[in-house]
Amino acid sequence: MLEAFAAPVAAFPGVAVSMSATYPRRDFLAAGGILTGFLAAGGPLSLLAPSRAWALELKFLSSAEGATLLAVARTIAPHDTLEDAAYAIVVKAIDASAADERVRATVKAGLGALGGDFAARAEPARVEALRTVERSEFFAFVRAKTLGTLYASPIAYAHFGYEGEAFSKGGYLNRGFDELDWLPDVPLEDSGPKAGPAGR
Repeated sequence: MLEAFAAPVAAFPGVAVSMSATYPRRDFLAAGGILTGFLAAGGPLSLLAPSRAWALELKFLSSAEGATLLAVARTIAPHDTLEDAAYAIVVKAIDASAADERVRATVKAGLGALGGDFAARAEPARVEALRTVERSEFFAFVRAKTLGTLYASPIAYAHFGYEGEAFSKGGYLNRGFDELDWLPDVPLEDSGPKAGPAGR
């Protein structure tokens, strides 16, 4: 990860959370690229992280390519209030795959087809640009990485309120699986018998 930044928050692998906004010039020149951003003030992630600033080192893609990929991922899976840091984890996964020369060539060619100003365009224009490449190997790869990485990240879990798997916490049965306080109470005559320990 980045030496100038504090160790990553354990809950958010892949994104270093900074105690400082500085980045050493020597390390910056050595990196393939870097993405930086800030967590929204008062958001759930900013309450957990030691600092609002985050940074992501790219080994095989440039900063501009990383920014475009972040915009592509956000366009494929749009969530207006989800932090850019969640989409940065997708970019990190794509950058790691770009260690393979064939993948790297596919990604760079696809980004070139989208144009250097893709990230600056309005969402409808980005959608239209992606439609022009939606049958390409590039789009299939980036879409699969986006969906597979984004929704498996602890940042997305925190955003959507998903508490993770239940097995290690004793399962769902005694942890409120049937607490439906957002629905009206079901009349007793309509609720049916309650199952016993063996499901009877």
